[in-house]
Amino acid sequence: MRLRIETFGAAGKGSIAAWVQAVRLHFVPPSFIPVTLAAAIVWARYSVFDPLAFFLVFAGVTVHHFGLNMLDDILDYLHAVDRAWGDERNPYSGGSGVLTEGLLSVSQMKMGVIVCYAFTIGIWLYLGYDKGWPVVGIGAIGILSSIFYTAPPVKFAYRGFGELGLLINFGPVLVLGSYYVQRGALEMEPVVVSLIPGLLMWSMIVINEIPDYEEDRRSGKMNLVARFGRKAGIVLYQTGLYCAFGILAGSVFLGMAPLPVLLGFAALPLALRSVNLLKNFYLDRLKMIPANLAIIKVYLATGVALIAGYLIHGFTGWG
Repeated sequence: MRLRIETFGAAGKGSIAAWVQAVRLHFVPPSFIPVTLAAAIVWARYSVFDPLAFFLVFAGVTVHHFGLNMLDDILDYLHAVDRAWGDERNPYSGGSGVLTEGLLSVSQMKMGVIVCYAFTIGIWLYLGYDKGWPVVGIGAIGILSSIFYTAPPVKFAYRGFGELGLLINFGPVLVLGSYYVQRGALEMEPVVVSLIPGLLMWSMIVINEIPDYEEDRRSGKMNLVARFGRKAGIVLYQTGLYCAFGILAGSVFLGMAPLPVLLGFAALPLALRSVNLLKNFYLDRLKMIPANLAIIKVYLATGVALIAGYLIHGFTGWG
């Protein structure tokens, strides 16, 4: 993923702060919000909740995301995609910066990736044994997609399929995997609702690619923005947002999701503001920062509101 964090205080070489910067801790909600949403749907609809299974899924996807972020950093660094920007750095694009700033070595990061993936695979295999073969299949899609996002020979983030891959994996794959672990079945409601976080993830990735347009083209990382240009990126960004909120409204209107999930529309004004910011400043990586931050807030607000909406429905029966 092309998200990065600013750590609290200076990160020294090999320090804990450097590792926190490397895993981009504050940008992992796109992994654990969908799995929490899935558990909330199952509980609201069927009064079923397996706390141990939820904890294992939550821990597994979170640590997996750490590994994905570090693996992406390593491969982008080795392909000369990421570079040190100094005072011109947009903190929401261009990787974590720990390699370009010399805070961690490639070998240290590789060991971190191995540990994270070993932990994730262990949980995946246990849940597959305990809950059934669909967990094995869904988990395999997520794990292999994360590896080949930037790893050769597939490198689908370099071939214009990274955005779609993240939409699918951070939407239907995470939600359906968590849903099946809780419910033991796959149904249409979580498929439709999962498209909301998936599409918001699409928009988050697209907007973070725009400041890196020149570097991505120069290094051959031909994502959708690098292929079609920054203005096309604006259109792709808006499309993701409008489709996400359209599906939110449509799922309620068609009776697929309960009425309280419309709380998610509280994030719409901020989403529209992010569009205006992007249109005005898409050529300036520093002035774009508020727009990059806004989509993160939109994702968090919408995801939490969806979870809250299902919990309200479960407790009250409203909607």
